[in-house]
Amino acid sequence: MWHELSGAIIAWLGLSGRLGDAAHFFLYDTVKIWALLLFIIFAVSFLRTWMNVEKVRAYLAGKREFSANILAALFGIITPFCTCSAIPLFLGFLQARIPVGVTFSFLISAPLNNEIAIAMLFGLFGFKITALYIGFGLAVAIAGGYLIGRLGVEKYVLIQVPVMQGALHVEVARLTLRERAYEAWRNTREIFLKIYLWVMAGVGVGAFFHGYVPAEWIAAYAGGDAWYAVPLAVAMGIPMYASAAGVMPLVEVLTQKGMLLGSALSFMMAVTALSLPEAIILKQILHVRLIAFFFAIIGAGIMAIGFIFNAIL
Repeated sequence: MWHELSGAIIAWLGLSGRLGDAAHFFLYDTVKIWALLLFIIFAVSFLRTWMNVEKVRAYLAGKREFSANILAALFGIITPFCTCSAIPLFLGFLQARIPVGVTFSFLISAPLNNEIAIAMLFGLFGFKITALYIGFGLAVAIAGGYLIGRLGVEKYVLIQVPVMQGALHVEVARLTLRERAYEAWRNTREIFLKIYLWVMAGVGVGAFFHGYVPAEWIAAYAGGDAWYAVPLAVAMGIPMYASAAGVMPLVEVLTQKGMLLGSALSFMMAVTALSLPEAIILKQILHVRLIAFFFAIIGAGIMAIGFIFNAIL
């Protein structure tokens, strides 16, 4: 219904041709994505009011390593962090003496599988693609963290993280449903105000590509199933830094113009999980060799996801 209504609004404004197509794309996708973000962020934030970070850390500290990798990756789904903002909690995990590999499972999963990425994937590509993406993203986070843990890289943590003294504080606030709903709405509003301009910028770039960049150009230089399409997409994404809200609309347009979905998603995952700003921040706490291990393992995982998506879809 909104697709037809947005088309009617563009027609009423007298816009047609390429400009009309771009304007229709911008109006339709912006409002749709905003609505999905508000709904899903609120739902996740409401559920998060029952979660205590200190309790999660205590729980992870008492688990066997591979089980803890799985739990840390799942925890990354319900935390509203991009890669850079997840680093303080990464340090908190180290402080709780949680194994390095387990902390990396969280650090990988948080930007790949946060609720913003999930909401936008669901809105743009539907349930099937979203479920596959979450499953593969969790697999990369679990396997990547476990492999990093097996490499014995503790010596490459450059800073001395003081050990927590005594038991972790695990008290959970007792809130009414109304208080939980208010807290969830406050958090939703805070996150939305941080990202809504990124959504508009991303959709704006996508609208330009949609209206003015020929499909034949995309297909010729970035489309098809050439072996280098996925590695090239990852290499292009690493120097960039943007949230999923900013890059996802471009992924939608690239697939509409002829790029295979796996290649487009590899680009998006490289932007959100393997950015240069992240490496610069991590350089303050990790040896460059460990950062190189991290980028190599996750880059390989992202490329594997891209090849799998291209093969099965």
